[in-house]
Amino acid sequence: MSIGAVLEALREEFPEVTVSKIRFLEAEGLVEPARTPAGYRKFRAEDVERLSHVLRMQRDHYLPLKVIREQLAGATDGAGPSAVPPSPGRPAEPEGREAARRAASPPAAVRLDREELLAAVSAAPEELTAWEEYGLLGADAEGRYGHGELAVARLVAELGRHGLEARHLRALKLCAERQLDLAEQTVASLRRHPDARTRELAEGTVQELAGLSARLYAAFVQAAPGASGD
Repeated sequence: MSIGAVLEALREEFPEVTVSKIRFLEAEGLVEPARTPAGYRKFRAEDVERLSHVLRMQRDHYLPLKVIREQLAGATDGAGPSAVPPSPGRPAEPEGREAARRAASPPAAVRLDREELLAAVSAAPEELTAWEEYGLLGADAEGRYGHGELAVARLVAELGRHGLEARHLRALKLCAERQLDLAEQTVASLRRHPDARTRELAEGTVQELAGLSARLYAAFVQAAPGASGD
């Protein structure tokens, strides 16, 4: 599989994953795809399963890459990875089955027009107009909406069914943008580095920081007084 096909396969479970994130995990030694004579990456089903494991351990168990790398090294040496409880609400599948299923039929890249997006999220045209007016999402130059816009639209539509309007969600968008700006400032010096590999790592670090910020926000919400119904 090419890196693009791997990206689409992983996005079924990990919508936030990017090509830069996959390259970052490769640079960190967590996956080692084969290379064609021209230098292009070629991934196997085992590589996809390995990436899924790494991303799952980060998302569900907040493990740092160092610990995940040690687990994977232990499995390679025959010791087996440390036991980690299964993800809540996500039944375990036999090893390799999920990756093989995705590799066999990776989902197509998302390119929706306005009517298709509205149908996908069960929203009215005036709702989408409001979302765009408040800057929650927007079409590209060709009037198409990608995977990120679809994910945003689904969540915004669901929140709208609970009475939250676009104007209420504008603050969340601004907060996300500020967090991304902070991440960019953190790696600004790396982006200017003359070494291409270092610049590539900078992009992966931005994605990692963005993911951690999203999980921290969720943790803040869950820890807030009254969030658990006490």
